[in-house]
Amino acid sequence: MEFIPLSYETLRMVWWLLLGILLIGFALMDGYDLGVGALLPFVARTDPERRILINLVGPTWEGNQVWLVLGGGAIFAAWPPLYAVSFSGFYLAMLVILVALILRPVGFKFRGKIADPRWRSAWDGALFVGGAVPALIFGVAVGNVLRGVPFNLDDTLRPSYAGTFFGLLTPFALLCGLVSLSMVVAHGAAVIAARTEGVTAVRARAYGKWAAILTASFFALGGLWVAFGLDGYSVTSVQDAAGPSNPLAKTVTTATGAWLAGYAARPWTIIAPLLGFAGCAIAWIGLTARAWKTSLMGTSAAIVGVISTAGLSLFPFLLPSSLNPNASLTVWDASSSHLTLWTMLIATCVFLPMILAYTAWVYRVMSGPVTADSIGRNPNAY
Repeated sequence: MEFIPLSYETLRMVWWLLLGILLIGFALMDGYDLGVGALLPFVARTDPERRILINLVGPTWEGNQVWLVLGGGAIFAAWPPLYAVSFSGFYLAMLVILVALILRPVGFKFRGKIADPRWRSAWDGALFVGGAVPALIFGVAVGNVLRGVPFNLDDTLRPSYAGTFFGLLTPFALLCGLVSLSMVVAHGAAVIAARTEGVTAVRARAYGKWAAILTASFFALGGLWVAFGLDGYSVTSVQDAAGPSNPLAKTVTTATGAWLAGYAARPWTIIAPLLGFAGCAIAWIGLTARAWKTSLMGTSAAIVGVISTAGLSLFPFLLPSSLNPNASLTVWDASSSHLTLWTMLIATCVFLPMILAYTAWVYRVMSGPVTADSIGRNPNAY
């Protein structure tokens, strides 16, 4: 279309990058909420301490989940086949995530309604589930994408899924889930250590250092598994980057270690895993030295590095098929139309800066330490 200034190929790449940015944004912003929830029973051992952590994330968690909504919306509008296969194939996993996420607002609202310790302890458990379970399952989902998802496309491009919920819980996928969980726990610990005081901050530093070590260890083990024990995918036919979206118009082969081929073709991509490891090291150093900005910079870098490593290793694949590799979805054959991608890009250029500005303003207003005294002075505290 002559009136669209960007080519179809360019827009497909732009939306692949935007999808990655939205996923990283969710992991950075809502990731620390999940990490704080997962740490709640361990870092905070008394009711006042737990109220401090709850009020640490309570004012901002809803805004942080905007990134999850944006990511789902981007998949729905920019990559319809990806949305159709993943959201139907991972339906039960998505349901578990949603139920766990629903426990978080309910826990915030109802925990303080009754002073009974058993009541509050039950809601503390719900908040823990609402933090730990989504973090784990998001990683499991990424692990299954790297393994290949059991789906096929018929001649009319109608998808069919042949997997089960428990079939998602393979050893490699669970390892990826542990990478995700330990990563957000380290991020949450860095935020707790930066914005609380006393014994709560001390415990957060201790758990955060272990989480940083575990993230690097699990990440390294996952890399070795991908290199020597996991079949990767590669396109063996010529794909027209500006051609129509037809996943069946290509041929794909699988081979152990094939996911690493992209690093040989694009050597600069090695920056992503190096950033992941460097971020874990910086986080550990920052938590040890009580340098809060350093630790937060480290956990943020680790998140960017780990997620970028998965995306760059998969490129150009979005969702490989283990049943029929030729039906795998790629950046070049699973997108919406040229006009749709351009229209969505205009809307994104308008609304994304507004979201970023609002988020920055909220965090500026809500900045500062959260203590028992500050909670006592706030009539709206949880």
